[in-house]
Amino acid sequence: MELINEESASELLQAQTHVWNHIFNFINSMTLKCAVQLGIPDVIHKHGKPMTLSDLVSSLPIHPSKTQYVHRIMRILVHSGFFSQQNNDQEIYSLSQSSRLLLEDNPLSIRSLVLMLLDPVLTKPWDCLSTWFRNDEVAAFSVAHGKTIWEYTGQDPRLNNLFNAAMASDSILVSKVLVSKCKGIFEGANFLVDVGGDVGTMAKAISEAFPHIHCTVFDLPHVVSDLQGSKN
Repeated sequence: MELINEESASELLQAQTHVWNHIFNFINSMTLKCAVQLGIPDVIHKHGKPMTLSDLVSSLPIHPSKTQYVHRIMRILVHSGFFSQQNNDQEIYSLSQSSRLLLEDNPLSIRSLVLMLLDPVLTKPWDCLSTWFRNDEVAAFSVAHGKTIWEYTGQDPRLNNLFNAAMASDSILVSKVLVSKCKGIFEGANFLVDVGGDVGTMAKAISEAFPHIHCTVFDLPHVVSDLQGSKN
């Protein structure tokens, strides 16, 4: 093997670091999911002011044997931009704009989107990506689960409810931008059909902003079956 000079050694080290960063990128996603499941953003928000590590630990629904690890997950979440940290006698945490989008009572919350996209059912297809490339299946989801995502959600009420909640939360945020910044695309339109429009959150926002437009939503039976009596 040829001797490595100082310049090439530096380049190799940077290349190795790049690979390592991508290997461990999943940690950022999983700690975000953990924060939502433990309700960390809501706990800090309800505290009403920046929260010390000790107060945070005592307020979380965790086993006593795990309290010593809270600061580790918070270090990752701070590094990822979900919380800000002040260092006095001990760490003090406050919300960022990103973590405010994870609050349960925020009308624009996308916490359900986090939980849905990082659910094991949705992440497993990514582990089957190379297998998918080697066969003629239309989607990696079918490789992972032996059925389409629509067949799966039609048979799994938990995932169906999570999927619908996630799509609705995403639509709420997007629709507010759509009806305020893209008004021109609706000029002259009298009818709108949203095919695969889930529970109708986007169509509802459009019809409220533009009452002259008659909106119709089409989706699968298991998606719309519980909407009777709702305003959608």
